[in-house]
This record gives sequence, C-alpha cells and structure tokens, in this order.
Amino acid sequence: MLQLSKNDKDKVLEAIKEGRIDAADVSFPNLIDTIVLKMKNIGLIDKLAESFKDKRKQNKHIPFHILIALAITAKMKLKTSLTDVAFAVTDGELLSELGWNMWDTNKNLEEGLFAEGVMRNLIQKYDAEEFIESYNNYVQNVVMPSLNIAPSIHILDCTKIHVNLDNVNYENSETIKDDGKVLRGYKMGTLRGLMDDSGIIEEIVFDSIKPHDLELCRNMILKSKCLKSGDILINDRGFISRDVINILKLEKQVDTYVPAKKNMTIYQEAVKIAISEDKWQKHPNKKRKTQEIHLVKDLGMMWQSNTPDKDVDLCACVVHDKKDNEYYVFLTTDTNKTAKQIINTYELRPEIEEDYRQIKDFWKLEDFKSTKYNFITFHIVMTLIGYMYFQLFKNMEEGNKYSGKSLPVIIKNYKEDKQKSVIIYSGQYFGVFSFIEFIQLYAGCSAEVRKLLDPTLALV
Repeated sequence: MLQLSKNDKDKVLEAIKEGRIDAADVSFPNLIDTIVLKMKNIGLIDKLAESFKDKRKQNKHIPFHILIALAITAKMKLKTSLTDVAFAVTDGELLSELGWNMWDTNKNLEEGLFAEGVMRNLIQKYDAEEFIESYNNYVQNVVMPSLNIAPSIHILDCTKIHVNLDNVNYENSETIKDDGKVLRGYKMGTLRGLMDDSGIIEEIVFDSIKPHDLELCRNMILKSKCLKSGDILINDRGFISRDVINILKLEKQVDTYVPAKKNMTIYQEAVKIAISEDKWQKHPNKKRKTQEIHLVKDLGMMWQSNTPDKDVDLCACVVHDKKDNEYYVFLTTDTNKTAKQIINTYELRPEIEEDYRQIKDFWKLEDFKSTKYNFITFHIVMTLIGYMYFQLFKNMEEGNKYSGKSLPVIIKNYKEDKQKSVIIYSGQYFGVFSFIEFIQLYAGCSAEVRKLLDPTLALV
C-alpha cells in the first residue's frame, strides 16, 4: 500500500535512533525537478490552488496544490498514467520544499492505489470547461503578473488533437475529412504571447475537431484580456474575417497581421499594384534568396464588410518568389509599417507551430489514458502547464543556456551538479539528508540500525 508522509526531519532522526526505519531511498537530482523547484521558489506552485478550485469534501489532509504539482511534474517527465503521479518527484530538495511525499510500503507500483484513491476521484469532480478555465485563470492572473510578463505580440492558431478513428468512446470527439483522410479527435485554439527568448501560451479554447478555427476562437479573440491597446495579433488564413479585424482595431486598438487568400479581390489588386509600381526590395530573410518584397498602401476599400463605413484601412507586403513566379500578400491594419517590418513580424508565426510540434511529438499531448472528456482536458492542461514551466525556466538566468533547445535534447546532454541525497521514511514522516549528513548519521548508529541502512548506503 501507499503511505502519505509529511516532511519532519527531527521526528525521523528520533525514529532512527530507536531503530524505527520503514524505508530509505536515494534521491537522484534531475532537470525536471530542478525546474519545478524553481517554480516553487518563485511562488507559482503554491498559487496553483488559487486557480484550480479544491472540490474535495474528504481526504483533504494533503494540500491541493501539491496534488496538482505532482500531476504537472509527471507530465513533464512524460509519465501520462495517473498511477505515476504519486511518484513523480524524486529530488530530495524539491520533496523537502513541497513538504509531502508518497512511498510504497510494498514497493509495488502496479496497483496504482494513489491514482485510484485520490487523483481519479479528484478529476471526476470537475468538468472539462473548469480545467480550461482554470488554466487560463492561472496563466493570466497568477503566472504573468507574478513574473511581470505582458507580451505585446501574440500568435493565434489552432491544432488538431487526434485519437483512434475507430474508437467512438472518446467523449465529445467528432470526425472530419481532411485532405481526403478521415480523422477523429478534438481541436485546440491557442493565443501565444512572445517573451524574450521563448513564448507563453496565454489562453486556450478546446472543443471537438469539427468547428472552424475562427468560430472556435472568436470569443477568445474578441474578449481576451491578453490583447491590449497597441498590441499585435498574428493570424493564419484560417482566421480571415473583416469584421473581427475591424473590431480589434476600432475597439481594442490591436493591429492584425494576416495573409490574404488568392481568390480575394484585395490579393489580386495588391499583386497588380506591386507589379505595376515595380519597386521591389530584397527579402530581409537571407534564407529566402529568390524572393523580393514590395509595400502596397490604401487597400482598405478592396476588402469590404457588410458595413463598409466601419472598415479600417489596410496595407500589404507583397512577396514575389522569382523561382516559381508566385505571389503572396500579407495584410495588416498597422498602416505605418514598411514592407520589411510587415514580413519580419509575420515570420514570427511559425513559433506556435514549433510549440505544437514539441508538445505532440515530445510531450505526449495526444497520449490519452482515458476516453472521458474531463480526463482528456485534465491531461492537456497539466501538460501545457508543464510546457509553460519549461519555457519560463529557459527565459530565466538559470535556464537561458537551454534557449532554443527542446526538452529531449537538453535531457540527453544534461549533467546535474547537485549532490545526491537520501530520503528516510518512518511511519507518516520523511526526512531528507545530504550525503555528508547520511554518512555521519550512519557512523553514529548502532549496528542494528546500520544494517537497516546498508542497502541505501550501497546506492549512494
């Protein structure tokens, strides 16, 4: 069975002197625990409970934010099963800071008593919307204010979350045909704010795979408090809407950057004007050697809504790829920008695609252990918070050496400079001892107690 223990080094020392030792383990420091410890030290772990409401009526002896922190740590260690949550933290320093730990009296992790008895029952008390709302609340009202994060450039995008096509038991999942292939799953819309060397997913929406990108995200776009006066919103073609662009500019003073579709009049007119003026400049991205750019202004009348008097003006950077003689038109409501500024801003958009690639390929976002909708959203939210902690850490002094690197690459080359420590359990308490403390403790114990500690000493 599993024993819940509280950190109390003095009580463990008394128990050791009396020969009452239940278990001992060696703590092996690792990067993930280091990141979570940093989040604990700057107050983000303790404040989890401010956003994730504790709905437990019984068994509240373990602090709620510790349960959530363990779930997040498990996701960061790519452990997607609930049975892994209780054993997610292995670093002695972090355990000491958290103040709580679990240990298995039978050393049998297969039964999953902690998950069934605590985590599963906890998740069942929430619906999917509550987890999504809690994530948005935590990021916007806790994380960003605490770290003075206020991005002025945001990227809007959606990604499909795939599940087994043949399994109709995935709650709220639907099927679509995409490029001739039938897919089952969900869709997540994200608003990503740019930080110095990384980004933060500020807000999310989640639904079945069927809704159009714009319809899924419309309320988020128009109501998000992350979008402030003077900000920039970068979209892809899935979010083309004259009405939304007008509202963002007129009511929120947010400028939109979006590519035009080839069948739009504004695209055709912008290309025609660029060709006729023939004042092409070199593309600022050195990798795009075959491309040239040109600024076209006063395009607002070329794309009208049902209320033309409310249409804001638009300008465009027209890109000409001389290699295949193709033209691309990037529109913006910020009519004071040059062609170079417009294209440089829009080329920030692939950062969100890299986020999606990492959380799917490396962070196991689509590795669901349950077909229930609230369990699926819980997994997604805990994974996204773990990914956010990783991004925040890379943006800090301790982690900036990892800037631009993915988690698998970092872990592969990671070398921990912290010493191993020893965790000793006695009943409902545990204590964390440094290697030197443990050796001194071992030397001062009776032969009977040393015999109990010998297996642990062999691991140090």
